Order: sequence, then structure tokens, then C-alpha cells
Amino acid sequence: MTANILIIIKVIVLGIVEGITEFLPVSSTGHLIMFSDFLNFTGDFSKLFEIVIQLGAILAVVVLFWDKLLHSFKTIVDPTFKSFGSKLWRNLIVAFIPSGVIGLLANKFVNAHLMAVLPVSLALLVGGILMILVENKYRNGNGTKDIADITLKQAFLIGCFQCISVIWPGFSRSASTIMGGWIVGLTTVAAAEFSFFLAIPTMFIATGYELIKNMSSITAMQGIEIAIGFVVSFIVALFVVEKFMNFLKKRPMRIFAIYRIAFAVIFLALAATRVINV
Repeated sequence: MTANILIIIKVIVLGIVEGITEFLPVSSTGHLIMFSDFLNFTGDFSKLFEIVIQLGAILAVVVLFWDKLLHSFKTIVDPTFKSFGSKLWRNLIVAFIPSGVIGLLANKFVNAHLMAVLPVSLALLVGGILMILVENKYRNGNGTKDIADITLKQAFLIGCFQCISVIWPGFSRSASTIMGGWIVGLTTVAAAEFSFFLAIPTMFIATGYELIKNMSSITAMQGIEIAIGFVVSFIVALFVVEKFMNFLKKRPMRIFAIYRIAFAVIFLALAATRVINV
């Protein structure tokens, strides 16, 4: 009983970590890997758990942007509406394709060699430095202010930038797509919103793939752990996404880059002193 309670506490903590970090440009995967190692919540199941609870956070976006999502579907099926929906989903599909292909090809290698503290810490560090450089160069003066105005070329290039986070855990899907958005001409708010929407097909497909692959091996207790982490990440993300969007309208993202660098340095130091495993 005591052991089960301890595990439940761990999955609640990880659910909170996921809900806070999924949409911030700080890498939810990186934080989950590091906190899982710190909490001694490791093994094959932990990798599945980390992927599935991300879907809980993604569902928060579905809830918060439900009106816009519903409008996008109406514009597809009802010709009296403008073509916002068909253009949005076309762009999302095009943006997803590069990371989908790379994810299928690199999945085994990434899981075997890069889902660890050292490569994740380096990804956090490098990504933080790049965020500062890219934001300073591209953030101001970008003309695409609404996701309805994103072109097919811009969507594809943002999808290519997302591939960085697929092959290098810890780089952050949010950071890579927002930086890609800056580079191709999107404002910060437009880049962040497109990143949120792009997470929907990306994480639904990734989660579905992992669940189908591992469904037969999941025990009843593990199913409960996944459900708890899922619900906690959903609830926490509901609050975080709205606050993050309000923050982006007023402030630069440099604070997140500085946090990434500091977080990476701390964990590299812990790894160097063998406090945690690399």
C-alpha cells in the first residue's frame, strides 16, 4: 500500500511538470526525463507514461481553443463560411509531415540513445542560447500576425524546424516551432498559437502509436497511473496556456531561454558529480 501511494505521488508530480512545461519553450520531454530520473521513475513504462500524459496537456488546448477549432471545421464543411478551416488544417498537415517521417525513422535510435539526462541537458542549453539569438534577430517586424495568414511554405518550414525536437529530446517542440515561426515571418503570438494547434495532430498520433504498440503489456496499476498523470497534466495545462499567451503579448521570451540555460547547467553539474545518472 505504501509503495502504491509513493508511486501515485510520483505520477502526480510528473503530471504537474508536464502540464506546466508542455507549451512553454522549455521542453516538457526534457523535464519529464530529468524529473523521472530524480524520482527514480524509470524503465520502459516511464517512457510510455511520459508520452501519453502529454496528450492530457494537448487536450487543454482543444478546450481553450474550442471555438476556433469548431469554426475551422465549419469552414471546411460549409461553403458559406470563409476558407479558414481548410487552410488551417492543410497547413497543419503539411507542417506535421516532416516530423512524422523523421519520427518514424529515428524513433528507435532516439529512445535508445538520447532519452537521457546528458543529451537532454545539452539540448536545453543549446536551445536556450539559440532562442536568445533568434529572438533578437527575428522577433520584431514580422508581418504574419494571424494563423489564418500563414502560407503553405511557412507551415512546411515550421514543420521542418519541429524535426529538431523530434531527433533531439530536450530541445522543445514549442521552442523549435516558435523559433521556426519567427524565422519565416510570424509574430510571437501567431507562432505560439500555430505551435499549439500543431501539437494536436502531432501528439494524438504519437500517443496513439505508443498505446497501440504497448497496450497488451500495460497492467491495471499502470493504467491507473497513466489516467492520474493524464488528468493532472490536463488541469494544470488549462491554467498555463492562457497565462503563457497573455505573457507573450507583453514580454519577450528571453526569460525562458535563461531558465533553460540555468536548468541545463544545474543538471550537467549533478551529472558530473554523479548525483544523477547520465
